[in-house]
Amino acid sequence: MRRYRLLCLLALMLPLAHAAVDADGFVRIKPNEIVFSPGEDGGPSFAVLAGDPTKAGFYLLRAKFAPGVMSSPHYHPSDRHVTVISGTWYTGTGPEFDRDDMIALGPGSYMMHPAGAVHYDGAKDEEVIVEIKGIGPAPTIRVGR
Repeated sequence: MRRYRLLCLLALMLPLAHAAVDADGFVRIKPNEIVFSPGEDGGPSFAVLAGDPTKAGFYLLRAKFAPGVMSSPHYHPSDRHVTVISGTWYTGTGPEFDRDDMIALGPGSYMMHPAGAVHYDGAKDEEVIVEIKGIGPAPTIRVGR
């Protein structure tokens, strides 16, 4: 529930922050204009680029994992589509966290998290940025808490 509240706060603070919207409605955001909000409990930082992940409809966000930051097993109620932007992102599935059984995905890699499927992910030795797309609302529901 705390993660859901964090996403609500992010959605209010960050949608299209620093985005240049031209007269025809095109939006342009340069990498140095993306503002990440610190994650809770040492988790990843988030930046909402479009939409609102707490409401119905499309959203687009970025998550930044500092070296060593991993999520605990969790799931989302709808499909999420993840593309690795930078770094090597480590991913695992199932309710038991197993650092040794994670699969490494490098820049340009894609992973789909099916609705309700338990997974965990993060960074080992370097910073990782992933882009997450989906249809909200998209709370994170932790397993075993």
